[in-house]
Amino acid sequence: MNQLFPIFLNILAPVFVLVLIGYITGPRLKLEANTLSRFAYYLVTPAFTFNIFSAAEIRADLAVRMGVFIVVVTGATVVVAWLVARLLRCPPTMTSAYVLAAAFGNVGNFGLPIVQFKLGDEALVAASFYFLVLSFFGFVVGVMAATWHQGTGWRAVLAALKTPAILAVIPAFLLNWFDVPVPIYVSRAAGLLAGALIPSMLVTLGVQLAGMGMPKFNRDVVAASLVRLLVGPALALLLAVPFGLTGIERGAGIIQASMPVAVLAALIALEHRLMPDFVTTVALFSTLASAVTLTVVLSLV
Repeated sequence: MNQLFPIFLNILAPVFVLVLIGYITGPRLKLEANTLSRFAYYLVTPAFTFNIFSAAEIRADLAVRMGVFIVVVTGATVVVAWLVARLLRCPPTMTSAYVLAAAFGNVGNFGLPIVQFKLGDEALVAASFYFLVLSFFGFVVGVMAATWHQGTGWRAVLAALKTPAILAVIPAFLLNWFDVPVPIYVSRAAGLLAGALIPSMLVTLGVQLAGMGMPKFNRDVVAASLVRLLVGPALALLLAVPFGLTGIERGAGIIQASMPVAVLAALIALEHRLMPDFVTTVALFSTLASAVTLTVVLSLV
């Protein structure tokens, strides 16, 4: 118990400080969340993934185990969210919103810096791998949940495959696989841009949260948030051993499975008219509540 406050102060507080900076300065400086998020999405994140995976050393069998592990954990969390919504007798649209929230954790803005602060720079490869897998999974399952009645599942898969972060991994892996040295001017340019990822994403998250307005918390907001914050880490802690994950791969997987709902889930809900106010409120509430749940999770990793 004595370890919880130092964990929060040294690992989570720096993350929340940058989010708070974005939250306070965003409206005052008239920063546009859409512009900032597009900068991170289309430029900084691809540079980061290219920079990481062009030099990463990760065994194929370990990568498969990590990928299957995190998909099973998140998939089971989605099933639990669906069951909770059904037990609470939620209408179909609310049930889909529960599923969307459970599928899309904030593994980029939040997950990467927290893994780095807890496990060190060497954990960024594992954290980034989980980030890519979960981003693909969250995008596909989230869009399918939001558009279930429209039959656009395959379009969601294709759109996820075309995300910049995933596309940037392809040349990175090819260069790595064939042991082709990256030109110095390319590696340095990518490295400089990649260094902006964590601070820019955290400040952007604050700006996005500031634009959400005054939230209205209710039973469903709390229930959907708790499924995301409690079920994911509990399953990850239980399943890490059967999947043979230890050390950094285990810790990074558990932490990434513990993230609050991503703001991108709210954007998907808005785009497809799936109770955007509800999903936005869940993203905000789960982010605030994660200050407590993540402190406990980090003490167990």
